[in-house]
Amino acid sequence: MATNIPHQQPDPSLDQARSAIQALEIPTDIPLQQQTDAFFAHAKSQVPADLLKDLMSPVEQLIASGAAEHVLKEGIQGPDFTLLDALGNAVTLSQLLKQGPVVISFYRGEWCPYCNLELRAYERALPQLQALGASLVAISPQTPDHSLSVMEKQQLTFRVLSDVGNQVARQFGLVFTIDEAVRAAHRRIGANLPAFNGDESWELPMAGTFLIDQSGTIRLAFVDPDFSHRLDPSVVIARLKELQGASDH
Repeated sequence: MATNIPHQQPDPSLDQARSAIQALEIPTDIPLQQQTDAFFAHAKSQVPADLLKDLMSPVEQLIASGAAEHVLKEGIQGPDFTLLDALGNAVTLSQLLKQGPVVISFYRGEWCPYCNLELRAYERALPQLQALGASLVAISPQTPDHSLSVMEKQQLTFRVLSDVGNQVARQFGLVFTIDEAVRAAHRRIGANLPAFNGDESWELPMAGTFLIDQSGTIRLAFVDPDFSHRLDPSVVIARLKELQGASDH
């Protein structure tokens, strides 16, 4: 299923954990947060405590610094942008908005199992989003080749965009840097960011979901410093229905 951990150099202390985690089957028909909670509980029981502590360190720092307070909020204009999709085609937000509202999912990368669960859940919800006139794009700092890998592995039919250098994520207030002290821990689980993102910055976006209406206004903004906390597509669908109802009156 979607929770694969990328192949790494032999690491005896992780080999057994990796096998156990890869064998985990998480149902697709339960709420997204239940899926990520189930994965986190399973991973926590398998991953060495020192490694888990290092992996959670950025979360603790983001919470302590109040990073989520600085992200773009509902009611303000979202920045326009043009990014390349996995096939090298330019995609511009303002052009998409001419067709209807746009749902934007910022994710960390193909190495992140929580992101893969979220992308899978939004793929399942895509027909409902489209029925409400919305389009969906996912954005990560990965290079287009890795965006294509995500699309193929997760069988995604929506656009997956490459925000190389986190330029767009920065405008949304999402970007942070993985401390040098815990980069080795991230490499151990397959998150060698320079290999995925094509630069040495070790920057990532906090995972977040935004709904932007046709005027370019943010109508829903969900960002949580804890990478295991994700917004269920049903919340986005309910908000789209609210907006549609308001415009009908």
